[in-house]
Amino acid sequence: MKEHIFLASPHMSEEGYELSYIKEAFDTNWIAPLGKNVTEFEKEMAAKLGAKAAVALSAGTAAIHMALKAVGVGQGDLVFCQDLTFSATANPILYEKAVPVFIDSDRKTWNMDPGTLRLAFEKYEALGKRPKAVLAVHLYGLCAQIEEIAGICRSYQVPLIEDAAESLGTTCKGRYTGTFGEYGIISFNGNKIITSSGGGMLLANTPDAKEKAAKVLYWSTQAREPARWYQHTEIGYNYRMSNIVAGIGRGQLKVLDRRIEKKRYIFSYYQERLGHLEGIGFMPMREEARSNCWLTAIQLAEGCPVKPLDLMLALERDDVESRPIWKPMHLQPVFAGYDFVSSEKGLRIVDPDMGADSSVGGQLFARGVCLPSDTKMSDTDLDRVCKVVQSLW
Repeated sequence: MKEHIFLASPHMSEEGYELSYIKEAFDTNWIAPLGKNVTEFEKEMAAKLGAKAAVALSAGTAAIHMALKAVGVGQGDLVFCQDLTFSATANPILYEKAVPVFIDSDRKTWNMDPGTLRLAFEKYEALGKRPKAVLAVHLYGLCAQIEEIAGICRSYQVPLIEDAAESLGTTCKGRYTGTFGEYGIISFNGNKIITSSGGGMLLANTPDAKEKAAKVLYWSTQAREPARWYQHTEIGYNYRMSNIVAGIGRGQLKVLDRRIEKKRYIFSYYQERLGHLEGIGFMPMREEARSNCWLTAIQLAEGCPVKPLDLMLALERDDVESRPIWKPMHLQPVFAGYDFVSSEKGLRIVDPDMGADSSVGGQLFARGVCLPSDTKMSDTDLDRVCKVVQSLW
């Protein structure tokens, strides 16, 4: 039987760095959400990325939630949120009973379109409203037009939160994603470029970053007051990362650059072997940015005789995992009642089965496939994937 090829799975360091940190935690009996690994992981990640402060949490979703609270998002507040993303980006907006407004993507980066973001600001300014925050994403490791987005946010004096869950290690003009906005989000879920088996981190880049990080730490540890007894004046959350998980993360951080190089190699391999096939296009690479290529995603052009489902089913038959592009938030039933802003006029349904429309994000979803991008893949594995794809042409 052929060995299963994963889309993306955990890849521990060949040197066993993770085990050494875990062993230290066991030997010293620091296995709870407190200990040297947690504080050192925060320091090491902040130093690596150039963030002013970092807080290690139980998930990237928890980090988004804490970022929203840190900028003061509350009931009834507007949050401009990228439309083409995983639901974990948008869900925390609803945790705080705020109101998401979804912003369409551009074709240049697949991420939030700065022009459409301006349209959204103008639309709501005319109504006498302004969002409490803008939540942009760096999808699949692709850097958004983040400098322009950040500039728009500054002009309206609205804080920017970057969901860099998929883009750890991606840079724009030498600067890491997650450090352009007031807050940045990282995920260490099992499928990410490095993993701690779960967990996430909040990056703070504000002038008062240390104070903001301390407040997030307070909220994420049940908002317990510094009293002898258990006293609480605010609602808190059980969001702190454990010392064991942080130990895995510290070991993984040592091989981050190595994992990025392998992800980029995988992208180049697919591009070389499949780029000549009629109707196949690859996710865009910006000259001024260096993507971590977390997942290699392709687009099948309109009119291409091979459809995304054809490709995914063919790979599945060969025991190879693949995935569709994220389904945009405005097409999700749970968010159907919220506003969606697109520069595309007269939106129409382009795929009734998938529920995809003619927005930029809708078209990317309808025609996209994520190819397996596991850093443990050999050239033999990559060749096997390419032969399955080529067979359909």
